[in-house]
Amino acid sequence: MKPGLQMFIDEVMELVELSPLRDALVGLPGVSGLSTEQRKRLTIAVELVANPSIIFMDEPTSGLDARAAAIVMRAIRNTVDTGRTVVCTIHQPSIDIFESFDELFLMKRGGEEIYVGPLGRHSCELIRYFEAIEDVRKIKDGYNPSTWMLEVTSATQEQMTGINFSQVYKNSELYRRNKNLIKELSTPPEGSSDLSFPTQYSQTFLTQCFACLWKQSLSYWRNPPYTAVKYFYTTVIALLFGTMFWGIGKKRHNQQDLFNAMGSMYSSVLFMGVQNSASVQPVVAVERTVFYRERAAHMYSPLPYALGQVAIELPYIFVQSLIYGVLVYAMIGFEWTAVKFFWYLFFMYFTLAYFTFYGMMSVGLTPNYNVASVASTAFYALWNLFSGFITPRTRIPIWWRWYYWLSPIAWTLNGLVTSQFGDVTEKFDNGVRVSDFVESYFGYHHDFLWVVAVVVVSFALLFAFLFGLSIKLFNFQKR
Repeated sequence: MKPGLQMFIDEVMELVELSPLRDALVGLPGVSGLSTEQRKRLTIAVELVANPSIIFMDEPTSGLDARAAAIVMRAIRNTVDTGRTVVCTIHQPSIDIFESFDELFLMKRGGEEIYVGPLGRHSCELIRYFEAIEDVRKIKDGYNPSTWMLEVTSATQEQMTGINFSQVYKNSELYRRNKNLIKELSTPPEGSSDLSFPTQYSQTFLTQCFACLWKQSLSYWRNPPYTAVKYFYTTVIALLFGTMFWGIGKKRHNQQDLFNAMGSMYSSVLFMGVQNSASVQPVVAVERTVFYRERAAHMYSPLPYALGQVAIELPYIFVQSLIYGVLVYAMIGFEWTAVKFFWYLFFMYFTLAYFTFYGMMSVGLTPNYNVASVASTAFYALWNLFSGFITPRTRIPIWWRWYYWLSPIAWTLNGLVTSQFGDVTEKFDNGVRVSDFVESYFGYHHDFLWVVAVVVVSFALLFAFLFGLSIKLFNFQKR
């Protein structure tokens, strides 16, 4: 990061008092991460990074206790003191919060203006204006000016006193001064041109991609439970399957030995894949919440964000595949050749990748993590049923066989079994060659292996593409 940019970010964090939370995760509202008040200050900081001249805030203190509201207002006041204009809507403010503002735009029901002008020290300008109106009761000592203001200008008071506060304002010197100021400021200087920007975003597409990837790498690095639990689970499952299927890869006495070896592949794909898909969903759900806010601020476009989210998973999946592949391959006893070991790692890597991207895609296409979890589980069952392990493709009814070709697990099993046994010329005890049995019973052809590899990679690319498309097209944010 450039030194000047880093200094600007540090200044913004100091401004909104977020420096102590520099390395904190945003988390889920009410569950983990930042508190509600800290999230509001973070939202202000995100807007300030774009260095705007004016910021609009809709009830920034709503839902906060007195202490939290005071902290947020202090951050807003600090922002104003830097020369920026902040426009806030406020609901039932305390005296301290109300007197933090410099000017007030007060409207009555229907949108008519009642007062537009400075508050003054201790709201003296506001009080002087309304107390100058005949039949308006004076404010009591220590009374909240905002409460008094709303009481004396209510519709009930207008009916009782017969005062039309909107008309009083339009006949006032304050109104004429505001109109003259508006006219003066709305007239462009001579020689000036309309404000225009050459691009929608301030940075190029490549810069956005690098920024999003850097942001995601920090987010993952600061979330060790996600990666640590994944690697721990991978190691445990590898040891479990390795000891359960110990040496089965070398046994080729009969067809059952081949079924056992295929069972080790099938169970590992299902266990590891579903775990990857399920574990990434809450992470993406949290990241998507942050993305909604940053996209609203036009910090970057959806595609760089999606590319960053996808790319950051790739090295973690590679380490996971390497841990599992080395342990299981050695313990099960598959043939130690460079080509077969490469194919095993290749199919495990892209299988874990498409499961991970599928979990991300299901979050992108659904409104929340709970719906994504339910929807994705339904497809796990279908993929499992048509994987070719429970019922091989050659024995699936012709009217259902089309779904076999749509099941990613079926292609993974095809690749794993074909790469390990599709070229084995040894014979079972009954005299049938292993490669011939693989071809006749399962329908796996060794010459078809490169096509299978391309299809498995295509599933990973497809799910990653659909995740990016869903992020671009859908916005499930309620506000």
